[in-house]
Amino acid sequence: MSWHGDPALMETYALGILDEVHSSSIEAHLLRCERCREAIARHVGRDRIEGMWAAIEERLDIAPQGMVERLLGRLGMPDHVARLLAATPSLRLSWFGAVAIALAFATVAARAGSVGVLQFLVVAPLIPLAGIAVAYGPRVDPTYEVGLAAPMRSFRLLMIRALAVLITSMALVGIAAIALPHLDWTAAAWLLPSIALSLGNLALSSYWSPQRATVGLVAAWTLAVVLGERFSSVPYAAFRAAPQAAFAMIAVASIVVLARRREAFDTRRGR
Repeated sequence: MSWHGDPALMETYALGILDEVHSSSIEAHLLRCERCREAIARHVGRDRIEGMWAAIEERLDIAPQGMVERLLGRLGMPDHVARLLAATPSLRLSWFGAVAIALAFATVAARAGSVGVLQFLVVAPLIPLAGIAVAYGPRVDPTYEVGLAAPMRSFRLLMIRALAVLITSMALVGIAAIALPHLDWTAAAWLLPSIALSLGNLALSSYWSPQRATVGLVAAWTLAVVLGERFSSVPYAAFRAAPQAAFAMIAVASIVVLARRREAFDTRRGR
């Protein structure tokens, strides 16, 4: 294109009153002609340029709300809390899908006999534990750095997310437990271990990363169940009265540790 727009044409385009055909032609030319870009800049007021940039920044900065965030907003949760909570990796549909598949396999295995029921009881407490492990941290949370800079304390954000993950995960496990072949005490035997492991993970996360704490707890939990079945004369030994009391004490002890170590979540940056 060899022509250059005359001042009157450029002014008409800058005012936004030029017809669409000529506007498209000028825009194509401006991409390759520095001379015309400089000429048209003189016809565009500073206020208009700043207004256009403000509109662009506003469009880029405001991310669309997801389903979880919209639901939390309708429930009356403040916008900033809803956004940080909705960003929790373990509150996404993909996570719920993976949990549902794992629970489906565990429930099917439970119908194969006592060994299958034991497998379900082993897996069930690990679902909330895994959810909390990926709810907060520098390697798994896309809003981790934002959360550190936000007015909300890291400990409070962690507790909000952990509670949301714990409630939703345990609800899914509870629904799966209803599908067990026998609705007896075993259908609820996973409940206290689940709470104890989840709270234990939060307490240990004040010392280590949530992922490292989770690996240790999963190993300890699996070993305890295996040894209980190996050396006890009764089935489901790790889920009987005495171990349930121990789980309750672990849960209480974890709450005490969390209360005393809450500042660690606000001062730590990337362990």
